[in-house]
Amino acid sequence: EMAPRRALHFVFKVGERGRWARFARDLLGMRVLRHEEFDEGCKAACNGPYDGKWSKTMVGYGPEDSHFVAELTYNYGIGDYRLGNDFLGITLVSSQAVSNARRLGWPLSEVTSGIFETEAPGGYKFYLEDKEKLKQDPVLKVTLGVSDLQKSINYWSNLLGMKIYEKDEEKQRVLLGYADNQCKLELKQVGGAVDHGTAFGRIAFSCAKEELPNIEALMKKENQKILTPLVSLDTPGKATVQVIILADPDGHEICFVGDEAFRDLSKVDPNGDRLLDDAMAADKSDKWFAEKNMKKASA
Repeated sequence: EMAPRRALHFVFKVGERGRWARFARDLLGMRVLRHEEFDEGCKAACNGPYDGKWSKTMVGYGPEDSHFVAELTYNYGIGDYRLGNDFLGITLVSSQAVSNARRLGWPLSEVTSGIFETEAPGGYKFYLEDKEKLKQDPVLKVTLGVSDLQKSINYWSNLLGMKIYEKDEEKQRVLLGYADNQCKLELKQVGGAVDHGTAFGRIAFSCAKEELPNIEALMKKENQKILTPLVSLDTPGKATVQVIILADPDGHEICFVGDEAFRDLSKVDPNGDRLLDDAMAADKSDKWFAEKNMKKASA
């Protein structure tokens, strides 16, 4: 039996790691699942087109085996990124997050009854549904902008095997997913081209390791874009995973990773919070730039 495909995480590039940590922990009520520091850029460009020192922090409501989480990639020399219209938001269910936002004085606006929009540092939109947390994963969906809905449905459903859960022609949107109990992918037509800015994110899924070459072969056969052909990625002291990075018709980055090794790599690290806090305390990059009367680079 092949491992069913799973929605894993969305990758955010963050300029202000400290503010993001506060947003994820104190407002959303997520916890740090693992934190890793790297001395050089990632072979699959996980941290973007940057070569230097960077870090990866996974934050979420529970283990990556059963929860959709956020991957925060931080490049030490970069202070901010430009957003495009590619990432339209993440929706989660948590009345606790809504009351945390009010308590912290974090701006909230009610967009429809019981659903509040707020912004993570850097301007990324989060939609908080003011209901008790669901027993399983509170993260409901990730919404991405597309330029041609039908073309995107063809790609995600026919080529990547996602099931269509809802389709709304009038609102030009579709909801897709691999399983009922997983985070869904919502695609919305934006009118015009999709601009990824410099913050361009990435969505990750896992599948059985033996499916990876088949995905690669299918994309070649269909003349679809492969950003990073099948490659092995090392994390110091942890499992080596195999990944392939694709781009959909609008250039949204999609990572497929071998499930077995990923489950090993993504075990919750009880020291995650401490590792992040230590890294932030040791990070003198803001001070260094300030002393030289320089600003961190804008990507």
